[in-house]
Amino acid sequence: MRRAVSALLRKEASLELRTPQVIPAMALFSLVTYVVFHFGLRRNELEGDLAAGVLWATILFAAMLGVGRLFVTDREEGGFDAFLLAPVDRTSLFVAKALSMLAFLALVQVVAIPAFFVLLLGPGLSAAHTLDLILVLALADLGIAIVGTLVGALAVQTRARDLITPLLALPLLVPVIIGAARASSPLLAEHATALPAKWLAVLGLYDLVFGLLAYGLFDFLVED
Repeated sequence: MRRAVSALLRKEASLELRTPQVIPAMALFSLVTYVVFHFGLRRNELEGDLAAGVLWATILFAAMLGVGRLFVTDREEGGFDAFLLAPVDRTSLFVAKALSMLAFLALVQVVAIPAFFVLLLGPGLSAAHTLDLILVLALADLGIAIVGTLVGALAVQTRARDLITPLLALPLLVPVIIGAARASSPLLAEHATALPAKWLAVLGLYDLVFGLLAYGLFDFLVED
């Protein structure tokens, strides 16, 4: 399985490097959304709950662009059929796609998070709170990648995949956004406080439960 996952990851990386589509689109969408929030809220600086809400709403909707394109190339160019004919574990495709989506989110956030700090965030962030925010981002990104991969594999087999993807993914990802926003809100406040461990536990539990469900269901989903 490890060899199959490595081969699939190399394929995903080569496709994105040869014809960049997902990462530039997600990054540009994030920047445009910040501008929309800036003028829509008529505020130059945000902090606390509002800052966390804007940040995670932007990340969530940008992620939908990546989820929508995650399996399109495989579907259009026969990648699914070739994979089903290969003598490998079917769940290796799920692992490779989830890791690819996780990498896409991380790379986009390298641009999107500093842009958010410059364009919208009022208070600064200490080094300790920066590490806490990275931890929240990692747990939330993992949940988005797991659910996004499962939904993307289901939606790409339908004609209305652009509509089905957000309709299925957004309700499932509501707990992730609530947990991430509640966890990061104290870090983005004017007088930042400690990271609430309760919401980290919620994110971790969500990742574990949906990771196991997706791992168990993906094999049947691909076969059908």
